[in-house]
Amino acid sequence: MPDPYFVAVAVIAVLIVGLSKAGLLGSLGVVGVPLLALVMPARDAAGMMLPVLIAMDVIAVYAYRKEFSWQILKIMLPGAAIGTLIGWVLWSFVSDAVVLLFVGIVTLLFVLDAVLPLRKKLEGLPPSTPWGVFWGGFAGFTSFVSHTGGPPFQIYVLPQRLSPALYSGTSAVFFGIVNTAKLVPYFFLGQLSVQNLELSAALIPVGIVGVLLGIYLVRRISAKYFYQIAYVLVFFLALKLIWDGAQGVFFGA
Repeated sequence: MPDPYFVAVAVIAVLIVGLSKAGLLGSLGVVGVPLLALVMPARDAAGMMLPVLIAMDVIAVYAYRKEFSWQILKIMLPGAAIGTLIGWVLWSFVSDAVVLLFVGIVTLLFVLDAVLPLRKKLEGLPPSTPWGVFWGGFAGFTSFVSHTGGPPFQIYVLPQRLSPALYSGTSAVFFGIVNTAKLVPYFFLGQLSVQNLELSAALIPVGIVGVLLGIYLVRRISAKYFYQIAYVLVFFLALKLIWDGAQGVFFGA
């Protein structure tokens, strides 16, 4: 019989990721791998989560198939492809803790910057191509290493103040493409083992429930409250990532 503690942690982690996939919890879905790391090796957790993420991507992309920004995708996806390749090359050299700490610090700076007058003046301007490629690459890299591509994606997209559905659709298509592209490298890295795929198959229904619930709620929440909740959640997420990353980098936890 499966360990009840493992089952509880895995279900909670996948459910949170599912809600995040639908756009409800901002980037809070990046806690999926750190949570699973409590009950299994982090690298195995990343491998196990990939098929679950792709299954959730299919549902989210279908739901938002008419609500996404081609302009943002055209800017960010080339960078994401480069970031994915860099992540593959550096897979054996970059630890999960370093990635978590780095993403956490950048995310915290993003949230602090979001409340400054300069950020408010810049909102509504056309997306910057160089910055979009950069943040797309950052998202591709962190997504490959530990499925933490959400914060870099949000740093570029959130200030553009898309409608909740348009934001969620753009995120769904972006990460649907990025996650699918990770299948080949993950296979060659041995992350798609039979055991990991068995766990993935068992957790996919939980993820789908999370996505469907999130889609239902996203379409019924106002843009004002959507972004207020997103920034608050991303702030606490940044603190969590910094804490977990620092523990691993400086204390070997």
